[in-house]
Amino acid sequence: MNVSFTKKQEDYIAEQIQSGDFQNASEVVRDALRLHEVYRHRVIQDLKAEIEKGWDSNSSSRSVKDIIDSKKKKKDA
Repeated sequence: MNVSFTKKQEDYIAEQIQSGDFQNASEVVRDALRLHEVYRHRVIQDLKAEIEKGWDSNSSSRSVKDIIDSKKKKKDA
């Protein structure tokens, strides 16, 4: 497997190794991938929970346009 990194990413990996927290670049990348997996799982679980809340809630009388307009007004305020 061949992986390319940006200069910034290479610098970060080097800093992590220099800090003594990791012995080599592979350890840094494996740790990052583990954290990414946990993060993705959490995001997916949170989205599923929000979808369930939506399905379980009462229907709204507002149209999609009403909801979008309301969000735009809050953003502009």
